[in-house]
Parts: sequence; structure tokens; C-alpha cells
Amino acid sequence: MGTLVSKENLIAQSANAVVAKLKAGEITPHDCLDALEARIAVVEPKVNALPILCFDRARAHADALMKKPAAERGLLAGMPVPIKDLSWVKGVRSTSGSPLFADFVPDASDIVVDKLEAEGGIVYAKSNTPEFGAGGNTFNPVFGITRNPWDLSRTSAGSSGGAAAALASGTAWLAHGSDMGGSLRNPASFCGIVGMRPTPGRVASNNRAIVDQTLGVQGPMARTVEDLALLFDAMSGEDRRDLLSKPRPAQSFLSAARSGWLPKRVAYSRNLGITPVDPEIADITRKAAQRFAEAGVEVVEASPDLSGAHDCFRILRARNFATSLGPLVLQHRDKFKEDIIWNVEDGLNLTADEIARAERHRTQLAMRMDAFLRDYDLLLCPATVVAAFPVEQRYLTHCDGYEYPNYIEWLSIAYGPTLCGVPAISLPCGFTKDKLPVGLQVIAPTNEDGKAIAGARALERILGLDTLNPVDPH
Repeated sequence: MGTLVSKENLIAQSANAVVAKLKAGEITPHDCLDALEARIAVVEPKVNALPILCFDRARAHADALMKKPAAERGLLAGMPVPIKDLSWVKGVRSTSGSPLFADFVPDASDIVVDKLEAEGGIVYAKSNTPEFGAGGNTFNPVFGITRNPWDLSRTSAGSSGGAAAALASGTAWLAHGSDMGGSLRNPASFCGIVGMRPTPGRVASNNRAIVDQTLGVQGPMARTVEDLALLFDAMSGEDRRDLLSKPRPAQSFLSAARSGWLPKRVAYSRNLGITPVDPEIADITRKAAQRFAEAGVEVVEASPDLSGAHDCFRILRARNFATSLGPLVLQHRDKFKEDIIWNVEDGLNLTADEIARAERHRTQLAMRMDAFLRDYDLLLCPATVVAAFPVEQRYLTHCDGYEYPNYIEWLSIAYGPTLCGVPAISLPCGFTKDKLPVGLQVIAPTNEDGKAIAGARALERILGLDTLNPVDPH
């Protein structure tokens, strides 16, 4: 590594800066891996974000990549990327946080991993996740709890909690995640980083149980919007193995982030009309949204009609769980946490009429959101309804005087947009009085992912929160 770029300095740089150095030959992928390995040794025992490491595999891939001409090393050019432990990486333990798969080693990688490696991404770790990705708090019986680097007594959320904690603590520049009920956005909000749920199909996925499912998606996470856009470009594109996958757009997401585009009119909603929100979170996010006015953007308080979202999401999520995990739960009930058993049994007990009604209602929600966004360029709202809660709590049980009936309803401010199929970004927008990060959700119309990124970058620039260095866990 060049004398001017120490391991500590490299960790603190943006992903785009690191990739520029890789492409210029100023550093090598091995320098990046060495820096990460040193940082992991310091912070990982406190955080537990990356429980599976595969540095030998990573260095072998780096060796192979460096034999290619510089122009053929892809968009990432040797940038290391951790993969969430729900996705398969060839030759690396892929546990899904479940004792049933604690020693499973796949002989093929998932589509998203193939895409990233084809673009010069180097996989060096798997990030921790709740058991089968179920829940907004990252803990499982295989690897235990992932803690929030901003306050180790707090949760990093979930289910991409390991990825978010790694980014916040400097053991990743970029990270892969996935999202159904906010699993990219909730951890981003709690950990003070950027997470994006793309339009379904934008990132090709292995849909192992339902070939055309659109509730769950793969997506990018990073410390800044421009870094997120870089990873999103590398992840995106169609693939014959995913019948819903979309081609890459004509304009790259990184160029969208750098376009300087500003919305003319945005809406801010305190609660999307469907959930209680902690008053402090509402105040912080409202003030952040209002700062768009400094750039001449009209900010209006308004909300789409998402009534009925709770029942709709519960039914469709339960159907997915019954389809994907039903046979395993029936065979190995004692190996699953109670939340998953509830989800699966709820799904197995659904009637055809309930499923049909939920599908019709989801269509109505998507149409209402689309109609709403014809009047606004973007919709802004809190990404989560509270800041990070104590890690010992399985889930948020109450908020602003309301008690939640199950472990998923506290995520409704995220799963409302999920049901509508819109791209949504969690953008750091401030801190609570306890110095915990708060995320603002930036929502654009379906298929207008570039607009969500450009709008988030514009607000990020106004808020001045794009220069945060990795935190030392405390």
C-alpha cells in the first residue's frame, strides 16, 4: 500500500474514492482486504456484524482479477463487498441464521453474487441476519446478536442489520442487503447509513419458492448516496434466471446521483396515515424534509391513502413464509423461533378468499400511491418510527401509547411502500437527544429509482451528513 494511504485512512474514505484508486493502480484489492481485516480485528468482537469471513477466497479472487487488464475489472475494480447471510456464496457457509443450515456450504452462488463478482466485487464476508431474515432485530441461534456501533446496548435493526453495522463501524465500504418489510431501510435508519429498497426486478434475485414474488428484493447499502449508487449500478441488470428482472437503465445510478436534479414539489408525511411515530422522530424528520425549501423546493405535508396496509401485508407475507418455509417448519418445528412459526402457521391457515382479497387490495394501494405521486416528485417520511431500541427486545412492542399486536406491525412505515412497489431510500437526517441516528425515507414512483437517488443526494448535500466517518463502537 502506498505510504500516503494508511489502512486507517483507507477505511475512512468513500467507496467511490477507493474504487478510483483501484482503477488508477494506486492501491490493489489486497490493500483493501488488509485494511478491512485489520479493522475487523478491532471492532468485530464488539459488534458481531460479519460472523463469517472468507479472506482466503477473497484473496484468490483478487489474484485472478489482477491478471485482467485494468479496463476489464468491472465497475467495482476489486472493491470488497460483504453478502448478507441469506444469499449463497459458492464455497462459503450460508446459514440463513438457522441451526438447520449452520454448516451448509453451497456449490453455486446466488445471482446477485454472480453479478457483483462479474463487476469486480470481492466477497470477503457474510453479514449477520435474523433467522431466515424474519424480524427487525438482528439475532439468531447460530451467531448471536449484532449490536449497533453507535450504542452497543441498542439493536442494529434487521434483517440487514449486520450489513448496516459493518458499514457504520468501518468494516465495509459497500454492503449487499435485502428487504421485504424494511430490511434494507430499518438498519440504515438505526445505524446512520444509506439503504435502498429498489423497484422489484431492478436487482435480479433467486426466488427459490415463488418465481414472481415482489415483496422481497435485493438492494444496496453504503455510507453515502453516491457510494450506494455505485453498488446499485454493479448489482442491477436482467438475468435469465429471474423472470422479473429488468435491464439496466440508460442512465447509470451514479450519474443520477451526480446529476444535480432537484424536485420541484415534495410531500412530507409524518406517519403515512398508518402508524404511530415517536414525537422526537417525527420532529427530526419533518425538519429535515423542510430543509428542501432552502433549494427552492416546495414542501407540502400530505399523505397517500394506505388504509388497509396492515392486513394486506400480514396476509401476503404469511403466504410467502408458508410457501418458502412451511415444509421445514412442519418437519423441524423445534428448530424455529416462535415468530417464524406464527408467520408460517398464519400462512397455512389462510383461505383462498383472504389471499385474493389481499392481492386486490395491494393493487389498490399501488394505484393510490401512483396517483399521489403524480402531484409530487417525491414522498418523504420517517424510515423508522423510533430510534434504535435496546438489543434485548425482540421487537418494538409499543410506540407513542400504542401497543403492537405482533412483531411486524412496528415496521409498517416501511412495508407500506413495499406493498406499493416503489423505490425507497433511508437517508440519515439527524440524531436524537441520545445521539442515535434517525433516517428519512425518500420515496419515488415505481421504476424511477434514479429519481429517488438524485433526490436523496440533493437532500444529503443540504443536510451535510454525507461526510460521517465510521464510528468506533461504544
